[in-house]
Amino acid sequence: MSELHEPVLRWYDEHARDLPWRGEQASPWSVMVSEFMLQQTPVSRVLPVHAEWLRRWPTPAALAAEPSGEAVRAWGRLGYPRRALRLHAAATSIVERHGGEVPASYDDLLALPGIGDYTAAAIATFAHGRRHVVLDTNVRRVLARAVQGVELPAPSVTKAEREVARELLPEHDAPTWSVAVMELGALVCTASNPRCAACPVRDLCAWRAAGHPPYDGPPRKVQAWAGTDRQCRGRLLAVLRDSEGPVHRSLLDAAWSEEAQRIRCLASLVDDGLVVPAGPDTYALP
Repeated sequence: MSELHEPVLRWYDEHARDLPWRGEQASPWSVMVSEFMLQQTPVSRVLPVHAEWLRRWPTPAALAAEPSGEAVRAWGRLGYPRRALRLHAAATSIVERHGGEVPASYDDLLALPGIGDYTAAAIATFAHGRRHVVLDTNVRRVLARAVQGVELPAPSVTKAEREVARELLPEHDAPTWSVAVMELGALVCTASNPRCAACPVRDLCAWRAAGHPPYDGPPRKVQAWAGTDRQCRGRLLAVLRDSEGPVHRSLLDAAWSEEAQRIRCLASLVDDGLVVPAGPDTYALP
């Protein structure tokens, strides 16, 4: 057993946030929905959308029974709306292949549309209590600092990093360990301005012992927003979400002034299946 386990688990027991997708009361579907929504999106923005989603669609079957466009509409302003389409496709597959129940097997989860290694491991771990390495951004940062002595992990998960996480995974109650490390990264060992004085493993941290050396790896991408295709796509999609039926092209034209960018982004939304032509110069959600 690692000397990191006891202080991290004790800290989590005292400081864990009360989130609806945690605890014995949370259904596997609630956990699955949260994992899709939390990708690149803060908890504060996810909470109200997650609550409304579970109220409207308490099971995969309930979601699968509605058009995928309703999932896009309900996704609101969470961003990266293709996640809504993938969640709808996964729910449909769960109904067709698993009798409407979120599977517990990592392999079965990985075979669902829109689910990769992290999401499959997270759902199997947090929804079904399985023992898997769960490496999200927060976990990777905590382990990079505490164990490897570097400020930030590599841009992509490395074999060495995965092995470190596997060696630290306890034989018993692995899900609690995984969520505890995740919470530590979210609340204390943050990307910028980490609160080292409040960290339960500050005296065991290799990065602190080394004098907090700054990150010296490859340049890290900083995502822009204003004026980007992402913002343009979001504006166009918002017009369609707020409409009860098909929208004429003129309303989309009014949502974004740059014509070439608007045409390109509308075409990309159609290519992604987020928007469908509904007639001459009209568009709608799928």
